[in-house]
Amino acid sequence: MSKAEKTKQFIIEKTATLFNTKGYNATSLSDITQVTGLTKGSIYGNFENKDQVAIEVYKYNAGLLSKVMNHSLGDQYQTSTEKLHAFVTFYRKNWRSVFSNGGCPLMNAATEADDSFPALKNYVQKSFTLWTEKIAAVIVQGQKNSELKASVNADEYASLFIMLIEGGILLSKTMDDEKFLNQALDKVKDMIDYELTLLPS
Repeated sequence: MSKAEKTKQFIIEKTATLFNTKGYNATSLSDITQVTGLTKGSIYGNFENKDQVAIEVYKYNAGLLSKVMNHSLGDQYQTSTEKLHAFVTFYRKNWRSVFSNGGCPLMNAATEADDSFPALKNYVQKSFTLWTEKIAAVIVQGQKNSELKASVNADEYASLFIMLIEGGILLSKTMDDEKFLNQALDKVKDMIDYELTLLPS
């Protein structure tokens, strides 16, 4: 990694929590220089403008979340049911760290970028699409293995899981009470156990 690449990565990592906590639009160039200790000239020497920093930071934050999802839905779990439960368990165990870093980076960016930042919105759409596809693929594999019901729509359930979890995060963060996220996770768990999983004959 060259010196310029190291500097860019330093800026991205130093501002990751800042953007996710303060917001992509509210974060100023002065905020970026303060948290990095670099000059405005150094920032602009590595990025065209603040929007480019914001997009790269979003890609970094989304990438961290993607790694966690890949681990939860990975091959270390033998069955699709185990993978889906590991996905739920991640949020159950790590909600404090998610909240302390500003909440879900996908949801935060989606809220801000809807009308005012179309370039960022495009990346958020790709992230949610990829997340849905990963969960749906696990469900489809479970159907092929005669583990999960063949009649269910994998894409629909993947989307429902994401909607429930994101909604739970939003309410819990807003109300300063983790019970809303736990309620959402309980519902997702019930859907896995009673709506998706084939009962032994």
